[in-house]
Amino acid sequence: MAAQCLLIIIYLAFISLGLPDSLLGAAWPVMRLDFHAPLETAGLLSMLITASTIASSLACGYMLRRFGTGKLTLISCILTAGALLGFSFAPSWGWIVLLAIPLGLGGGSVDAGLNHYVAAHYKAHHMSWLHCFWGVGATIGPIVMSRFIAESSSWRDGYLTISVLQFGLVVILFATLPLWGRASAGARESGNAHEPEGREGGVPEEESAAPSSPWRIRGVAFALASFLLYCGVEAGVGLWGSSYLVNVKALDASAAAQWISVYYAGITVGRFITGFITFKVSNRMLIRAGQVTALAGGALVVLPLPAEFTFAGLIVTGLGLAPIFPCMLHETPVRFGKKHAQTIIGWQIAVAYAGSTLVPPLLGFLASVASLAIFPAYLVILAAAMLLCTERLNAMLRLRGAVADIRVK
Repeated sequence: MAAQCLLIIIYLAFISLGLPDSLLGAAWPVMRLDFHAPLETAGLLSMLITASTIASSLACGYMLRRFGTGKLTLISCILTAGALLGFSFAPSWGWIVLLAIPLGLGGGSVDAGLNHYVAAHYKAHHMSWLHCFWGVGATIGPIVMSRFIAESSSWRDGYLTISVLQFGLVVILFATLPLWGRASAGARESGNAHEPEGREGGVPEEESAAPSSPWRIRGVAFALASFLLYCGVEAGVGLWGSSYLVNVKALDASAAAQWISVYYAGITVGRFITGFITFKVSNRMLIRAGQVTALAGGALVVLPLPAEFTFAGLIVTGLGLAPIFPCMLHETPVRFGKKHAQTIIGWQIAVAYAGSTLVPPLLGFLASVASLAIFPAYLVILAAAMLLCTERLNAMLRLRGAVADIRVK
């Protein structure tokens, strides 16, 4: 019972993790006017937030050993809620830059800590649903922001509201701290703990035959590139999609924020459905189908069609992105073996954050040189490159499986 109650709290925590992730992109068309900031400054601020997230993720192992998952999640949510509250009252751009650091630090610890906890104590389908609830938060954020922009042109009230929601979670986490220890034992006793699944032409079952260093396993570089490109697409649409709709498609700022909210809703709904599909369909097939779908959505955006097709393209892109990230994480032990899975998963998370940090600002720089009209081409190129990297990795795995079969015979 404790494990099931705690799972609800973990889902709520991932909603809170998603809430601020989509706020900056939705608020930026109005927010930058208050601070007289150029368009591309959003990319630099996003880079600072994500760099702080990477730092806290890398330190998460030590912090988990020092505080435990429950206390670390509580501390992280306090940091995030406090930073969002500071955003709403920031008198100058310097304060926004300063507050971006605790915002990123808090988000990284929650992300890494809860992903680790769910992987260790709950079955695999909960991973997709966990990231689905992140999408719930990422969807709610722009909805809240668009309402305040539409009613009073106040992005500050949007940040204040999200901060209040975060502090509500802080209260819940503080009240339920004793649950974490009991839930860990309860999950193992009830059979909810994660169990390894079958392999699909990955490393040989004999772990001793695997290379001694993860870098020596063929295909690791392509896996890391896939995470980099995935986050470049997801974060790029979230950060620049609203500005593209306002500056190129001539939409109202509040309407553009709502459209980006629908994009995140596509990711959310897709991950909820993916949790059920994983019972019948392999991770590899879901990854391929998602990447092809995301590429099709990007094609709708890039074609010179009315704004309604752009809207449809963003929805299709979000639905396509939905299964990719959780399925790639869950596929790691199958691809590279349990011996190196923990190390490689850590690299993948770090590279994913790097993709969110570096790739969207690159688009901002290119847009400042040319214009935001290049946004659709950016989307298609990255989605296509991600699909090519994954298919190259799959070809390596098939070859490795064929070689292993020959050796057995």
